[in-house]
Amino acid sequence: MKWTQARRAQKMNPSVIREILKVTEKPGIISFAGGLPSPKTFPVSAFSAACEKVLREDGHAALQYAASEGYAALREKVAAMLPWQVDPALVLITTGSQQGLDLIAKVLIDEGSRVLVETPTYLGALQAFTPMEPEIVSVASDDGGVDIADLAAKAEGARFFYVLPNFQNPTGRTMPEERRAALSAEAARLGLPLVEDNPYGDLWFDTPPPLPLSARNPGGCIYLGSFSKVLAPGLRLGFMVAPASIFPKLLQAKQAADLHSPGFNQRLVAEVMKDGFLDRHVPTIRALYKSQRDSMLAAMTREMPEGVTWNTPAGGMFLWVQLPEGMNAIELLPRAVERNVAFVPGWAFYATQADARTLRLSFVTSSVAQINIGIAALASAIREMSAESIAPVAGAAPRLEELSQT
Repeated sequence: MKWTQARRAQKMNPSVIREILKVTEKPGIISFAGGLPSPKTFPVSAFSAACEKVLREDGHAALQYAASEGYAALREKVAAMLPWQVDPALVLITTGSQQGLDLIAKVLIDEGSRVLVETPTYLGALQAFTPMEPEIVSVASDDGGVDIADLAAKAEGARFFYVLPNFQNPTGRTMPEERRAALSAEAARLGLPLVEDNPYGDLWFDTPPPLPLSARNPGGCIYLGSFSKVLAPGLRLGFMVAPASIFPKLLQAKQAADLHSPGFNQRLVAEVMKDGFLDRHVPTIRALYKSQRDSMLAAMTREMPEGVTWNTPAGGMFLWVQLPEGMNAIELLPRAVERNVAFVPGWAFYATQADARTLRLSFVTSSVAQINIGIAALASAIREMSAESIAPVAGAAPRLEELSQT
């Protein structure tokens, strides 16, 4: 039997991160690769109590089919927790915020449509957009986020600009207030819709980030949020706030995708969120992640050879690293794995013109001892590679299948 695949299927590629995570399943591997929340932060006892209560008081409804928009009580709680006035009727509960990206791609992108993204950007967004066969255009970015002038130069005909202002994945950078104000004003002037992805915004360490872009121009933005980073990713619950002009089509795409996100899980989250639970719980996550960030920064300062640079994220889960001139993170990865440490090469996060010297480190799932051992091992691999003066391999892809067999 011959199966003829749709052209869009040829555009679907495996997640580099997921492939690397297979390597990290080997015993003894210290992984800085995955963007996984620390399981220490999962409120198991709170969910245990909520599970018993939901089944006892509302079990039949919780286990039945439900409205595609989402559980009304949860939609109301989402609207209430956002820092601008949001109509709960414009909140769509999604099966993880990743589904929100998929729905946006289906509703807003045609073949050849221009879509603007940051440089670099979230790999999962590229995976969601690419099968719709758009023209994905990278907009120049710096430590403060998007270059407004470059955005304006590339905006003509664009369907939207996808942006992560808070503790961005992969770089960990945060867009300051001045840049947000300029971006919001320029997008409004250009008539350019914004898709604002904010899964990490609650994970600030010292001061909260500036007001979301969506709060400044709700009619020109779609806002994506997630419960994965503040409660538990296994629930697969996220949410979307969309303008009334586009909400019905996003809802129809949701209905076609999965009818509705798990109603039982939605009731669990609504129950757990009662009585200000997140206000008490999220600060414990911030404290843990800040401590782990500080440990990784100290280890980097102590171990890394000259020429390696990195940033100091003000929140979130990631450190962004640049290797010395002439080195390539793709070629470094197998050397690191030989030393039982893994990371994600930065090339995977670029829509175009990847910087082969970059790599992403996650600091939230490893203990302080593991961070110290892993960073020392990574530094050793860098020193070895530098000493051998290995030439960069432009545009090469990591042989992950071979890595997983070593």
